[in-house]
Parts: sequence; structure tokens; C-alpha cells
Amino acid sequence: MDKSEFPGWHGTTIVGVRKGGEVVVAGDGQVSLGQTVIKGSARKVRRLSPGGTEIVAGFAGSTADAFALLERLEAKLEATPGQLQRAAVELAKDWRTDKYLQKLEAMLIVTDGAELYIVTGAGDVLEPEHNVAAIGSGGNYALAAARAMMDSDMEAEGVARRALEIAADICVYTNGNLTVERIAK
Repeated sequence: MDKSEFPGWHGTTIVGVRKGGEVVVAGDGQVSLGQTVIKGSARKVRRLSPGGTEIVAGFAGSTADAFALLERLEAKLEATPGQLQRAAVELAKDWRTDKYLQKLEAMLIVTDGAELYIVTGAGDVLEPEHNVAAIGSGGNYALAAARAMMDSDMEAEGVARRALEIAADICVYTNGNLTVERIAK
């Protein structure tokens, strides 16, 4: 089957919110193939501890591709302990130049509790404005909702949860089964 004929995997919304001295990364649990929900309880936000550095990462895109990228990120962090930005930049450089990695279809949100980045296969390591990052099929909905709530009295976790609830109400590839990880520095 030609890749253009394949219905494609959809079904991820990941949001990262930095507020009040902590960062929360939250993701929904839906995986869809075409118009069919394959799984509703996938865990797309994970805690990593390479070299003693605690990292929270959320991924959108192909799960196998995302796991390959998370393994590479862990290796970069072990080589540069405590330097998330440097590790993310090194991963993005490899991702853009390595023929194997170039074919990977995923995006990452990563944080160490102080820094918050979106890492893409185009070689981007983006520090989001307004302390909110979002990726995936419902990412723009979650981003808009979270940004609207940043001036409220809600803590980071409340903003992230409510933003994902709103995205799930709008995006058919997003559900309300959330995984939430909090990290402070």
C-alpha cells in the first residue's frame, strides 16, 4: 500500500504548561487509525531519568518513532547531564541530518521543570511563548484554550487539564482519558 493511500495514525493532543514554578505536561489517550479508534488509553506522556536528570516528555505522531526519539534523547541527556537544551539541540540536529531519523514522524514536548521545548524533525527546538506548548491533532485547540487561561487563578495542572478537555470536545482524534505529569525545578 502506498503511504499516500494509508489512512494514517491520528489521535494525540499533548500540552505543556509552565506556571507557578512548575511545568505540567498532559496528553490524551486516543489512538485512531483512519476513522476508527484503536485504543483509548495510550500513555503518551512519560517520565525519563537519564543520568539522574528528571525529564518529562510527551509525544505526538507514530508511537514507534516517538520511542526511538525518546531513546536518542535519553542518550543525549546522559552525555550532557542537566543540559536539556543542549541535548534537545543535538537530537534535533541528528534528526534532521540522519537518513534513518529523517523518516521518523513524531514531535516531542520536553521539560526538566525549568525549560520547556518543542522538538521537531525539521531541526527545530522551540521554546514556546506565553509558557504554553502544544502538539498533535488537537494541539492548536489546546494551545488556544491554555493561553486563554494563563491569567486565571488556576495552577499549571488545572490549565493543562482544562485545555485538554476543551480540545477533546473539538478534535475527534482526542479523548478525555488524560495522563498528567508534573515537574518543578
